Amino acid sequence: MNHAIELRSVTRTFRDTRALDDVGLSIPTGAICGLLGRNGAGKTTMMSLVAGHDRPSRGEVLVHGEEPFENASVLSGISFVRDNQRYPDDYYLQHVLRIAPSFAPRWDADLAAELVARFRLPEGTPVKKYSRGQLSGVAIVLGLASRAPVTLLDEPYLGLDASARTLFHEILVRDVGEAPRTVLLSTHLIDESESLFSHVVLMDRGRIVVQTDADEARQLATCVTGLADAVEAFCRGREVLRAHAVAGLRAVTVAGPVDDDARSLAADLNVRIKGASLQELAIAHGSGDALENSPKEGVSA
Repeated sequence: MNHAIELRSVTRTFRDTRALDDVGLSIPTGAICGLLGRNGAGKTTMMSLVAGHDRPSRGEVLVHGEEPFENASVLSGISFVRDNQRYPDDYYLQHVLRIAPSFAPRWDADLAAELVARFRLPEGTPVKKYSRGQLSGVAIVLGLASRAPVTLLDEPYLGLDASARTLFHEILVRDVGEAPRTVLLSTHLIDESESLFSHVVLMDRGRIVVQTDADEARQLATCVTGLADAVEAFCRGREVLRAHAVAGLRAVTVAGPVDDDARSLAADLNVRIKGASLQELAIAHGSGDALENSPKEGVSA
C-alpha cells in the first residue's frame, strides 16, 4: 500500500515530558484520517512533526517517503493550520489571502473566495479582532484552498456553530473528491465527523492505541448495559475499557466485537449490547485514570 504519512519508532520529548512514545504510524495516500484522543494525548505534537515544524527526538518521520524537516520540496506539498494559528496584528483578510499562495503552489483562489463568502468572513475587520469561529473559518480557507497533497487540520472548527460545521464537512468531502489528497483531521467532535473518516488513529498518553480503517474501528469494542450483577457476569474474562455504575445499574465498554456468542450471552443475562461508536471507543481508551479507580471485575490479565 502507498502511504502518504509514516512514523517509524518516533519519540518526542520536551525536557521531562514524553509527548510521543515509540510511535509507529502509516496513513494511506488519499485517506481522510480522524486523529482522536484526549487533550495532551500527543496529537498536535504528531502533526507538527509531519508538517516539518519540528523533528523527533528519536525515530523517523516520512511524508511520501521523504523527511519533511527542512525539506522545501516536501513542505510545499503540506498544509498545516493549527487551532491557535497566529497572524500579524495589522493583517486583514486580504493580506492573509494575498500571502497564502506563496506557501501553497496549488492554491485555488476560486475555492478560497467561495469559502470566504459561505463562512461570512468580514473583510473590513482586522483578523486579530475576529471571533473564535471566524478564526476557524480563516483556518478552513487556508487548509482547503491550499489543496495540498497532505492537509493537516487541527481542531479546525472551534467556535463554529452547527450549520457552519456541517458546511465545512460538505465542502471537505466535495473538494477532496475534486482534488484528491490525504487529510489528517484532529477533532473532539467525533460523532459529527466520523462519517468523513476512511481511517482512524486513536492516541492516548503519547502512544497509538488504535490504528485501522473506520469500519474496523467500530468493531473493536462493545457497550454493555444492565443490572450490575448481570453486566459483571457478561464481562467476566473480557477486557474492560471503561465502567460506570449508578443505582444498581452498570454500563461497561469491553474490548471485542458484537458477535453471535456475545449476543447469545447477552440474551441469557438480559443485558443490552451494541457496537461502540468511534466516540465511545475514544472515551473508553481515554478513561484509564477513571478505570484504575473502579472495580476490576472482568478485566483480563
